[in-house]
Amino acid sequence: MADNRKEQERAELHRAIWAIADDLRGAVDGWDFKSYVLGAMFYRYISENFAAYINEGEIEAGDLDFDYTKMADEDAEEAREGLIESKGFFIRPSELFCNVRAKAANDENLNETLERVFANIEDSAKGSDAEDNFAGLFDDFDVNSNKLGGTVAKRNERLVKILNGVAEMKLEYKDNAIDAFGDAYEYLMTMYASNAGKSGGEFFTPSDVSELLTRLGTVGKTEVNKVYDPACGSGSLLLKAQSVLGKDAVRQGFYGQEINITTYNLCRINMFLHDVGFDKFDIACEDTLLNPAHWDDEPFELIVSNPPYSIKWVGDDNPLLINDPRFSPAGVLAPKGKADFAFVMHALSWLAPNGTAAIVTFPGIMYRGGAEQKIRKYLVDNNFVDCVIQLPDNLFYGTSIATCIMVLKKGKKDNSTLFIDATNECIKVTNNNKLTPENLDNIVAEYTSREDKAHFARLVSYDEIRENEYNLSVSTYVEAEDTREVIDIVALNAEITEIVAKEQVLRDEIERIIAEIEK
Repeated sequence: MADNRKEQERAELHRAIWAIADDLRGAVDGWDFKSYVLGAMFYRYISENFAAYINEGEIEAGDLDFDYTKMADEDAEEAREGLIESKGFFIRPSELFCNVRAKAANDENLNETLERVFANIEDSAKGSDAEDNFAGLFDDFDVNSNKLGGTVAKRNERLVKILNGVAEMKLEYKDNAIDAFGDAYEYLMTMYASNAGKSGGEFFTPSDVSELLTRLGTVGKTEVNKVYDPACGSGSLLLKAQSVLGKDAVRQGFYGQEINITTYNLCRINMFLHDVGFDKFDIACEDTLLNPAHWDDEPFELIVSNPPYSIKWVGDDNPLLINDPRFSPAGVLAPKGKADFAFVMHALSWLAPNGTAAIVTFPGIMYRGGAEQKIRKYLVDNNFVDCVIQLPDNLFYGTSIATCIMVLKKGKKDNSTLFIDATNECIKVTNNNKLTPENLDNIVAEYTSREDKAHFARLVSYDEIRENEYNLSVSTYVEAEDTREVIDIVALNAEITEIVAKEQVLRDEIERIIAEIEK
């Protein structure tokens, strides 16, 4: 019954989101529309979260009729300082989502009202521990953008539709079978990443791949100290640890870094929508390879990442980088045109002794020569490579290429590396392939058992990898199954002889019939 309720709530929520999209179709571009809906969802979430927190406290104190949404602003101001200390921000009752939305249709200056409210929320966090987590969060909700309409009236008309649509979603704070706000976020991201090509797909890792990375990184564990993603995008991969392990199983929180400002904002919004407190996440906006933000927070017990494939970076044009403690152990830097191994080395450097890093990589880094081969040699000689998994192609939005997962550990129990060929572990769904729960179970079970399985997995010794010049391509070690039909030549010849004989019998019979007719 619980599962049915979840699916019903999820389907209803998705229909509501689609209805808003359908209502504004042609008026606001899909990828821009996503920012407005997510912004309105976030505004509603923190409003309900804030009001619920205050109401619960007052009710526990004995005032059963207390309702913060109906309180006068001047009365609420008396509690501002204490609320900022505990919640990280402050919202006046008149500026709560429900109250602004109630007056929106008759507010000729709705764009200005929203602009003021958003500025007040962000300003309230200044000087508090939550300042960095709130600064600029509403930047992509541009109430004065021509994308919403050519006139103020048109823009306000569409803002009303967005507020009403989000208000009508069944997103009651902490009153759903599903994680409603978080689920709505994932649905919106999937909905637009699948249609937006690289612009949307480059910072959204599909849920099935996120789950696989997290499960690989947490085999045998029920909790971790903290989870880190050096290229965190919109944060969905980071947050998968919460859904796989449980709400409080990530004890010290979520850490990530993202170079794209819009995506950085999405990630912080995602944290709030998944009910992660401001003191339980630290997301930075900067270039991870050149300006890493979390030196004081490492090491991390779980690192999961899907960094950009083969992007350019400064490499050895910067002579200081070869002395960086993250990169120097390999004795060589990742090539300037292919930064893949720079992300791998960064993750390895910040990995806890008892931790696991699961990283999606471009297959080419597993067999190319030059600097990449030298880095592979360093990783294998020091027994850091636990497993390499070849994934099916067409799993990610915006690219059809097949990808790999490299699993790294610092505390391996053997000196071998497991290779898994998971290219057939998927089903076709619309334009993409997808990992089913059964596919995920098969891959994780094999990773856990480390047993040889024909055409699927093989545990390979250090000596064999060295003999293969540190090639880590799965196809080098796991023989693909020959699915071609085996033809039995003897049986085929016998069948042909029988057919020819039958043909001759038919010819003889036809000739006999013709001879009879001619008589």
